[in-house]
Amino acid sequence: MRPGSMTRLVRSVLNRKSAVKVGAVAAVGLLALSGCSSRGVYDMPLPGGADVGSDPYDVKVRFTDVLDLVPNAGVRVNDVAVGRVSNIVLAPGTWDAEVTVTLNGDVKLPANSVARLRQSSLLGEKYVELAAPPQAASGRLTEGATIGLNRSNRNPEVEEVLGALSLLLNGGGVAQLQDITKELNKAMSGRESDIRGLLNNLDELVSGLDAQRNDIVRALDSVNRLSAKLNEQRGSIDTALRDLGPGLQVLHEQRGQLVTMLQSLDKLSGVATNVVDKSHEDLVHDLNQLAPTLHQLAAAGDALPKSLETLVTFPFPDNAVEGIGKSDYTNLYLKVDLNLSTIVDNLGRSRQPLLPVPDGLPLPLNGQTQQPQKPAPPQPKPNESGGGVLGWLFGGDD
Repeated sequence: MRPGSMTRLVRSVLNRKSAVKVGAVAAVGLLALSGCSSRGVYDMPLPGGADVGSDPYDVKVRFTDVLDLVPNAGVRVNDVAVGRVSNIVLAPGTWDAEVTVTLNGDVKLPANSVARLRQSSLLGEKYVELAAPPQAASGRLTEGATIGLNRSNRNPEVEEVLGALSLLLNGGGVAQLQDITKELNKAMSGRESDIRGLLNNLDELVSGLDAQRNDIVRALDSVNRLSAKLNEQRGSIDTALRDLGPGLQVLHEQRGQLVTMLQSLDKLSGVATNVVDKSHEDLVHDLNQLAPTLHQLAAAGDALPKSLETLVTFPFPDNAVEGIGKSDYTNLYLKVDLNLSTIVDNLGRSRQPLLPVPDGLPLPLNGQTQQPQKPAPPQPKPNESGGGVLGWLFGGDD
């Protein structure tokens, strides 16, 4: 080997060793740099991100699935970037994802805000959208607040939509649509007018239901209230139903007797009808005979109640009792003739009515109308001596 060749060989070996040393030093440097940060390139500042300002605040959002959301993803409110995703970890003690978002300090959201996982386009990046709740907003979202699973959701993925479409096309009934269309055409062929009339009737029915919507709602509300009342009285209803069984059993056992009773009632109604038919004339005659008495009672007016008041308080009417003091006394001498023959004779000799007949008032007798009679002579007042009902009954003059 020539001397020059040996020299070149030694230099080549030295150069290779130097390159290995430089590579080892570079690898150690990269490992040191990677050890200083747990997220690697996610800590590197990227251009075009949202401006969180000088006083940002962090909010945690929990999702059941964050799909392929990554740190530094955008956070939007009404499609305006207001922050970024700073961290994604598992929620303590669960398998849910906990996303920490950093928001601009000027962004003010309600404490009960909702979070959604959105996608900028069909194949675009994922981002977190914050919005006010559909119901009434309350409070304010502050540092360290957490939006729970009950106020977060996500949109379906493209893969999920395509998978559902594939299931519909492969295992669904799309292949039978042509057969269904043909059968419908056959069924409707020649019945166009009937189908059109059916649609018109259906439109009228729907219009009528819409016009009575308030009544239907009130009826449903009434049924709801009735159901609530029945539910409150469930115990009473159960008791009534339990007690109804023995009663029905007794009715079943007495069915023969009930049938016999109804048959007897039927016979009784027949007999009553026959009796009424045969006694029709006599009944009319009796009613005509009763008419004068009724007319006399009507003509008496207020005199009859006053006479009854005096009769009840006889022999001391109310005005007489009021004039007697506590230390006063009253003598009473009463002579009563209880001879039965005298009473019967007095009743037999009385021929004129006790009460006068009003002028111009006809008295129907036997279907005929009599001429008005003159009023009878005035009778003595009940409180006069020898007069009144007692005087007439127990030996007074006619």
